[in-house]
Amino acid sequence: MKELQLKYGCNPNQGAAKVFAEGGLPFEVLNGRPGYINLLDALNAWQLVRELKAATGLPAAASFKHVSPAGAAVGLPLDDTLKKIYFANEEDIGEITPVAAAYIRARGADRMSSYGDFAALSDLCDAATAKYLRREVSDGIIAPGYTDEALAILKEKRKGGYLVMQMDENYEPPAAEEKQVFGITFSQERNNVKITEECLKDIPTANKNFPDAAKRDLLIALITLKYTQSNSVCYAKDGQAIGIGAGQQSRVHCTRLAGNKADLWHLRQAPQVLNLPFKSDVRRPDRDNAIDVYLGEEWADLLETDAWQRVFTKKPPVFTRQEKAAYLQKVAGVSLGSDAFFPFGDNIERAKKSGVLYVAQSGGSIRDDNVIETCDKYGMAMAFTHIRLFHH
Repeated sequence: MKELQLKYGCNPNQGAAKVFAEGGLPFEVLNGRPGYINLLDALNAWQLVRELKAATGLPAAASFKHVSPAGAAVGLPLDDTLKKIYFANEEDIGEITPVAAAYIRARGADRMSSYGDFAALSDLCDAATAKYLRREVSDGIIAPGYTDEALAILKEKRKGGYLVMQMDENYEPPAAEEKQVFGITFSQERNNVKITEECLKDIPTANKNFPDAAKRDLLIALITLKYTQSNSVCYAKDGQAIGIGAGQQSRVHCTRLAGNKADLWHLRQAPQVLNLPFKSDVRRPDRDNAIDVYLGEEWADLLETDAWQRVFTKKPPVFTRQEKAAYLQKVAGVSLGSDAFFPFGDNIERAKKSGVLYVAQSGGSIRDDNVIETCDKYGMAMAFTHIRLFHH
């Protein structure tokens, strides 16, 4: 198929929407009808998971929303705490396979943002992954293939309208890419830069120790940033992104936004949150919303009104700012990637508050010395990748 008509463009008033490729489209729609943004998410997400698999050798997954990842991960096992905060009950989905673990991690990084996502898998979608997806709010999935059971499960989702796409994993795009803005055609060489451990060899800090796990997490962060709307910063830990700050005009605002998301990821594992007395009939999205408010600065909207009675069997105690700060002080070993250089040490100061010990950024600022000095103050190891990863 060389051309595919879409429901509409970015918005319903933008009709006559289609995609086309002279050599034929490299994907097949197995179920549902794609929209314009669906395909932007699908094709960006596919590139991300393909590169994560190539860089780590592990099954990879991404959860995309509005052309940026809400989460990305590789298929490492889940401990009991992560299973709980990700709603990954094995009785519900069966044995958690590596590809299922990758998607569960990717979606779980920021469940608020992943609501209504587009999922991408580097490997064959199996029944465990399909069973997990079946009960989550999601717009579609792209993968190189599906087991018969997985496809049957997904075709029943959303009253039979769930979008299921199969990607030709051998497809390679042309070297040049084009886009139009206001009737003007832009052309450039595709960003085919390879993100490998070679990117982490220029280490200007006093601490030059990058354990294997940190190298893996930095590669995950950098590859995630390659497909995130810029400016962007990504925090990663234990094989997954835990906080992504996308599309900010200020670099330090990216670092703060992503850091706040990373902090929430850690706080969701605190006993105060794990033991929240939810009513048994409260839906997962409503639990996610309640946890987000409970952990945020607007907690009083939940606990000092009658709102708590809708979700809890009893009123939980306030998780105070001091208690949250004390919990976060124990966080360590987080990795941080940036899609371009840090212009000032204030980014490192903010990263330190979220337990960052390992950093990868392009380098090249006139204030590199200040950034290195700040890293040295906290014993951080930082690599200059000499690669900028802007994406628009």
